[in-house]
Amino acid sequence: MKLCITVVIIVIAYYNRRRGFLQYLEKNCETEFARPEDFDLEKIFECGQCFRWNAQEDGSYVGVAMGKVLRIRAERARICISASDEEFKKLWYDYFDLSRDYAKARRAVSLDAYTSAAAEYGKGIRILRQDSWEALCSFVISECNNISRIKKIIESLCALFGEQIEFEGGEYYSFPSAEKLASLEAEALAPIRCGYRAPYIIEAARAVSSGTLSLSALAAMKCPDAVRELKKINGIGDKVANCVVLFGLNISDAFPLDVWMKKALKAHYPPDFDPSCFGENAGLAQQYIFYYARSGNV
Repeated sequence: MKLCITVVIIVIAYYNRRRGFLQYLEKNCETEFARPEDFDLEKIFECGQCFRWNAQEDGSYVGVAMGKVLRIRAERARICISASDEEFKKLWYDYFDLSRDYAKARRAVSLDAYTSAAAEYGKGIRILRQDSWEALCSFVISECNNISRIKKIIESLCALFGEQIEFEGGEYYSFPSAEKLASLEAEALAPIRCGYRAPYIIEAARAVSSGTLSLSALAAMKCPDAVRELKKINGIGDKVANCVVLFGLNISDAFPLDVWMKKALKAHYPPDFDPSCFGENAGLAQQYIFYYARSGNV
């Protein structure tokens, strides 16, 4: 009898906590929610859009985002995160873009044999809603760099200039603010071994800190306008600008072009290919194609 009552209480609590159409429950110091059809931890964190999430031996991921440390793990039918339901509502629901119907968007970008194959292969990718300054600085660091080295540089940057955060007995560091980095000279970044990118990082930090570059204003612009404004900063070319627009400003029709993307487009589409055919989901189509091509399917 007691077991039945407990089950009923849990079910009632589960269905009484809603954000959009997603139902969630705080349980055993975690918040868990029904696993969406398109939610694959490895694909989300290893597709090249973010640099501060790391796989753990137990299959979970631990990452630092928005000044918080989070552990997230997937079970068959649910996702469990190390946060209260209040923190989930205020932060992680939007961060993981849980209001977007990715299954519908995935079908919408499957316009031909290649994008259909790429979308099926990349099923589970979600575009994270990252902090705009962190995305800007991270993708400046990413220029002509590989993911392993990008992650190492960013971790060094955070350890030197971020705020310490304790989590599960370990020490982590927040991403340093634009104001913090703006107060430095480029030489101060020598220990993180970012090379020629050091002055570009400082210039970007000063532009954001001073208000010369308003990231909130850019987020309200159309993609081409936001890209154009970002490219006024030294060290930001077309590819980096589009990455910032897509991953940091949440402008979903951005379509970054790197070496992998250019190879894939050259192999499967005419020279005048226009990514606007994907509409508002162009950024998601780009992620599917990039992930598919980088996995050897050019």
